[in-house]
Amino acid sequence: MSKRDYYEVLGVAKNASEDDIKKAYRKLAMKYHPDRNQGDAAKGAEEKFKEVKEAYEMLSDAQKRAAYDQYGHAGVDPNMRGPGGPGAEGFGGFAEAFGDIFGDMFGQGRGRGGNRVYRGSDLSYAMEITLEEAAKGKDAQIRIPSWEACDTCHGSGAKPGTSAKTCGTCQGSGTVQMRQGFFSVQQTCPHCRGTGKIIPEPCMTCHGQGKVKRQKTLEVKIPAGIDDGMRIRSTGNGEPGTNGGPPGDLYIEIRIKKHDIFERDGDDLHCQVPVSFITAALGGEIEVPTLAGKAAIDIPEGTQAGKQFRLRGKGIKGVRASYPGDLYCHIVVETPVKLTEYQRKLLRELEESLKKGGAKHSPSAESWTDRLKSFFS
Repeated sequence: MSKRDYYEVLGVAKNASEDDIKKAYRKLAMKYHPDRNQGDAAKGAEEKFKEVKEAYEMLSDAQKRAAYDQYGHAGVDPNMRGPGGPGAEGFGGFAEAFGDIFGDMFGQGRGRGGNRVYRGSDLSYAMEITLEEAAKGKDAQIRIPSWEACDTCHGSGAKPGTSAKTCGTCQGSGTVQMRQGFFSVQQTCPHCRGTGKIIPEPCMTCHGQGKVKRQKTLEVKIPAGIDDGMRIRSTGNGEPGTNGGPPGDLYIEIRIKKHDIFERDGDDLHCQVPVSFITAALGGEIEVPTLAGKAAIDIPEGTQAGKQFRLRGKGIKGVRASYPGDLYCHIVVETPVKLTEYQRKLLRELEESLKKGGAKHSPSAESWTDRLKSFFS
């Protein structure tokens, strides 16, 4: 079976440039790659893929292209010209043109610029603050681990008097090429771990890392209104990068201590306010706490347990809020305990007096009795 013209296979003109040939090959190789074609179309795609690959291998090599332009397929036939045929270089042309594609897919590149650069990892730090500190904000200091250049080896990682050597596996590039079938993928060198260097005699202080862990103090500004679980990012204070890569970031997670009086719900505050049974019955003024000091509430006569009073603007102004939340005071009517005989006598007399007044003194009890009768009937 006669072969098609290589230029026709790639869909380019005979005067096409090297870049035009490479672009055409990439496009067709992706289109006909076996992994992208399944089922009945797989066999035909595989044949076309091989045809496209062969055409590129011939036209991407200046010497082979010149022979093909002059003699046609006979000029590059291995049976007629020996080592100049399509199988002479195996996957060399394929790896050269296609390696960039798969390198980008796996985020590895081709390593032309030297050792690979890695960004440092992010760190997390939990900071516990009080509710008052969360409401007002504060300036705080924290101590975190940091990496600094080793004073003994001055960051080289090698024992004083010695030096690092170029990795013999990757020849200093930090990456190695792994070939599997049609694929050629670059991976981090397993021997030097991407540094491109091997240290025969590591520094005894830093054990070859070129850096040592120390503690450093950071100034952290806690914004007013911050809530539990929110995070503050400190840029560049994470772990250092590799091969000159940028450092990671430090994330400070805020945890608010349980408060003795208040519970926070968003920008609102809630508190339980105990009042005596006498004050609830007769009414009166009571003092309640707020984060800014004390406030007064007028308790109306006959206030029931669970009654809620709202103090506008006495909550917390959140980080993104334009005005503060509210304070909700929940009334808890306190039942007297440890009564004397005289006090018990007075309460019994009061109870008898209330019963004589009928349901007007206990409207909830009357309503409850009616509901019970309806339920059991």
